Amino acid sequence: MSAVGSSYVWSYLGQLTLLAVLAAGISYGLIFILRGTFVRYAVAQPVARSSHRAPTPQGGGIGVIGATIVVVFVAALIEPAIENTQSLISLLGAVVALTIVGATDDIGPLSATSRLLLQTAAVALVVMAMPHELRAFPLLPWWVERVCILVGSVWFINLVNFMDGIDWMTVVEVVPVTAGLAAFGVAGELPRDATVVAIALFGATIGFAPFNRPVARLFLGDVGSLPIGLILAWLLLLLAVNGHVAAALLLPLYYLADATITLLRRVIRHEPLTEAHRDHFYQRAIDNGFGVYQIVGSVFALNVILVGFAAISLSVTSPAYQIAYLALGIMLVAGVLWRFNSARR
Repeated sequence: MSAVGSSYVWSYLGQLTLLAVLAAGISYGLIFILRGTFVRYAVAQPVARSSHRAPTPQGGGIGVIGATIVVVFVAALIEPAIENTQSLISLLGAVVALTIVGATDDIGPLSATSRLLLQTAAVALVVMAMPHELRAFPLLPWWVERVCILVGSVWFINLVNFMDGIDWMTVVEVVPVTAGLAAFGVAGELPRDATVVAIALFGATIGFAPFNRPVARLFLGDVGSLPIGLILAWLLLLLAVNGHVAAALLLPLYYLADATITLLRRVIRHEPLTEAHRDHFYQRAIDNGFGVYQIVGSVFALNVILVGFAAISLSVTSPAYQIAYLALGIMLVAGVLWRFNSARR
């Protein structure tokens, strides 16, 4: 690497570090200020299927999403060279919409149909703003691919929401995934605006982490999990359309596996899909004698390894090698799921 190139990379890393620190500070500050409001208006009461035992306020997602949006705007003001302004504005608009939907649901639950329709509308806004030439699977007809993206993104939003069931679970998922995405952006594998969004969400999640540390004083709530799911889906989609489908699957592989297998199990057993349950592997792990720190520690370590596999897959052009790394990731995830599903000795 030339001296000029090295200087640019270090400058870029410095900017991203400052943005991450700013996002963490804003997120922590917003949550600290608003926590009294959460206690009054958005308390999650424990039920038979809950993982918590005491009434706990929720709504921490307001700090996470608020900080992410503020930092993205700050970055745009400092260096306004955004590659696709329309796409980014559409994303932020959809994120705000889902934040409102989530806040409403936290205070007074919406019907499953209303939630699904509103989520689909928000995702459609993002999909329609995507440049026509962006393709992840060019062998498919354009409209078929867009429909798949729409359905897949709505599912991803919901699975992030489903997986936010114990303390720090979202933290140990979002932090390594967004750190990996930001690193890929520095390497030139993501657009600059997407890299800024990733580092902003990374920092904002760290700002939320102290409040959600087991035993949590505050939950993220739907106000956070729904828009976070959309942001991650958008980032992973951009990685996929840049030719890195294997990496885009590896990064969220634990979430994809746990939520999808759980859903299929419930379908096979003819159980109501919208009914609260304790069938996720991480929930089974609690019932099988694992502590919360053991569970989230295992998921965090797994995600760090998956980020490493994704990074290696970016550097290989052979589809066979990319499939091999994806297969390794699947085997590791399967091992963790099997361990969570087994009684602890």
